[in-house]
Amino acid sequence: MLKRLKSVSMLLFLMGASTGAAYAVANPGVADVKITQQNGACTGVVVDATGETVIGASVIVKGTTNGTITGLDGDFSLSNVKKGDIIQISFVGYQTVEIPWNGQPMNVTLQDDTQTLGEVVVTALGIKREKKALGYAMQEVKGDALLEARETNLANALTGKVSGVQIIRSSNGPGGSSKIQLRGANSVTGLNQPLIVVDGVPMDNFTGASNNDIDNPTLDMGNGLSDINAEDIESMSVLKGASAAALYGSRAGNGVILITTKKGTKREGLGITISGSVSAETTFMLPKRQKTFGQGENGVFDSTNGYSWGPEVTGQSYTKWDGTTANMQIFDNVKNFFDTGVNLSESISFQQQYDKTSIYTSLNRMDDSSMIPGANLSRTNLTLRASSTFGKDDRWSIDAKVQYINTLAENRPISGARGNNAFYTIFNMPTTIDIRDFSSPVKDEYGEMIWWSKGGINPYWSKDYNPNKDSRNRFLMNGSLKYKFTDWLDAEIKAGSDMYFTEGEEKLYAGSPTNNKNSRYSTSEKKFFENNFSFLISGHKDELFGKFGGNFSFGGNLMERKSAGLDNSMGKLTAPDLFSLANGDKKDLSITETYIHKKINSLYGTLGINYNGWAFLDATFRNDWSSALNKENRSFFYPSVSLSWVISDMVGKVGKGMPEWFTYAKARASFAQVGNDMDAYQLYNTYSIGSDPNGNTTAGQGKTKYDADVRSELITSWEAGAELKFFNNRLGVDFAWYKT
Repeated sequence: MLKRLKSVSMLLFLMGASTGAAYAVANPGVADVKITQQNGACTGVVVDATGETVIGASVIVKGTTNGTITGLDGDFSLSNVKKGDIIQISFVGYQTVEIPWNGQPMNVTLQDDTQTLGEVVVTALGIKREKKALGYAMQEVKGDALLEARETNLANALTGKVSGVQIIRSSNGPGGSSKIQLRGANSVTGLNQPLIVVDGVPMDNFTGASNNDIDNPTLDMGNGLSDINAEDIESMSVLKGASAAALYGSRAGNGVILITTKKGTKREGLGITISGSVSAETTFMLPKRQKTFGQGENGVFDSTNGYSWGPEVTGQSYTKWDGTTANMQIFDNVKNFFDTGVNLSESISFQQQYDKTSIYTSLNRMDDSSMIPGANLSRTNLTLRASSTFGKDDRWSIDAKVQYINTLAENRPISGARGNNAFYTIFNMPTTIDIRDFSSPVKDEYGEMIWWSKGGINPYWSKDYNPNKDSRNRFLMNGSLKYKFTDWLDAEIKAGSDMYFTEGEEKLYAGSPTNNKNSRYSTSEKKFFENNFSFLISGHKDELFGKFGGNFSFGGNLMERKSAGLDNSMGKLTAPDLFSLANGDKKDLSITETYIHKKINSLYGTLGINYNGWAFLDATFRNDWSSALNKENRSFFYPSVSLSWVISDMVGKVGKGMPEWFTYAKARASFAQVGNDMDAYQLYNTYSIGSDPNGNTTAGQGKTKYDADVRSELITSWEAGAELKFFNNRLGVDFAWYKT
């Protein structure tokens, strides 16, 4: 089944690379040929050792340019073939076969090439190449590995699976964001996350909220990558260095994560798969706190004091905050507050192939009740995908996918140093006060919140009487049309769109100490659109002249991004707990509106040459034109060069070969520059509009002064490394040195 998936992906995404198996040694003995009478053309079917058709295999008359590829049924047809011509059939991961044609149709069985199996990876622009040809560091994670922990956030599934990758998780419940950093921070702008590309189209990996830190606390709205259903993923390629990511432009200065999703394949029966999982989470490590002294300070007990440096706790009798008497003891409030979180996930998928058309569809439902009381997240993910080949010799291929994600969240925790941040409140409570005493009831007979002090907020009150909820509807869409001119040259156009709509509300009931008996109501809306249109012309030929082969690509991209937001808040409701923006005085109504529009136009290309399958030299270039910069500084260019030297292959071809225990040796080096622009509207100083006590309109300058002549940031990176494998690939070492 692995080969089957590989075949479909190779046909529709990079048919021009299907001759990449020319490095394999010809082995006519692995072909099973059946003869029937045929005149005029060489036809046949190619299958693997299990009988599955091999899609996208290269079929060529050796020594000529007369070639084609196999279709979705593994079939091929070659015209103008003479009897006695050698037909060469190859595909990455299989042994190449060479068969003389005697005028009859052929049924060909390809055998696995254990030396190349699993070494084909997805690189920039969706191009598939042999991993040994890459002159930079990259790692691929298969989809099955991402399902092992059943993480709510796909970003967390990368933890411990890719070297040099740091996953920074928040503690904000099931919908909390996770930041990804590849090789640390690179940019002075503070934007240090990699670009996320799904099936060749960039997606917005928004993270948390702007200025979401200890001094600017707000709701953590999660991050965009969490919207992807892990069960839809075929593989994930992590391009770590600037050389690997240079073709993706200014947004890829911190690396790229390429996600390839599943396509339909031929399945026995209906092709329906049903899966489900249940997982539980609880606190693993708790913060260490002193357990010797009670409430107060300087060894003196004080029921109104927020510190825990009072008398030594020996079980002595004392008067609590509510006037009752008890024996003093230490409570672990962090442990006592959190619940056991439960995650339920159910999925159903359908994949099948009908003639030349493959279909994949999946539906996933995830419900997560957090360890934080009252915090819940539900996500529904629907994916539809279809791909097909058509035309003469199946030279045309089309692929289209639509993904819809609906996310509902309740009581997202607030981060930062804020009273209604439950963890902040609990961690700073005196250790001799039991948080469970405030769980029920949470308010007294006057409707006021029950709490041990005048400051702070009862976290159980926040859950019931300061709730928040939000919903997000997101669409990820992409489509591509590809035409194969020859067995080594193809062209593709691609379009993709990422759009989401978020609505949220927050209620503050009367009785909260933060609002003096008045309630408050806030709403928010956000719309986001990003469209990408691109073209790519690619060529790959392993026999240019002598032992030299080469490849090239040239393309361009148009990116346009728009976002608009509207936040409304009625500070004091006239009728308590009647939550409407119309229920209050106009002077207490706050309205904030935002709008962002940005474009980037790009041209890019690659050129590569290889010698005898063991030396590879690649160069890339890209030029971006960003609307966020002045016209004089809008254009910025950046190149990259990389070298890969497969020592073990060289020794095997020009010498006696490596020792039996030394399986593989490769050295690599690269140089790259990546440009980086800025967000929109950061060139000019702006003014905030307000009014004075007399109602006159006023304008004030902001705190930040901008320079209109700012130029693009340029990140320069050097890298060198080596890959070594021993004992038939049982032991491996991948070393990298880099400077940025």
